[in-house]
Amino acid sequence: MSLHFELVTPERLVLSEEVHMVVVPGTEGDFGVLEGHAPLMSTIRDGAIQVYRTAGSQPEDIQVRGGFAEVGTNGLTVLAEHVES
Repeated sequence: MSLHFELVTPERLVLSEEVHMVVVPGTEGDFGVLEGHAPLMSTIRDGAIQVYRTAGSQPEDIQVRGGFAEVGTNGLTVLAEHVES
């Protein structure tokens, strides 16, 4: 099973792919999202989104500043104010 993950900024689509899990720096604490996660909406704080492409893999860290995360039937979408390149 895989999770569809999209990371977007107001300027561009940064990432759109199938991954195993994503850990998001929520304002109330970090939370992990896997395929089948319950619907959720959260603001995110400045920090690193950790993308696990496969089960057991090392995460890829993507630095973000502010924004929102939404888990829905289509997977996880993160709208970040800024993504460090």
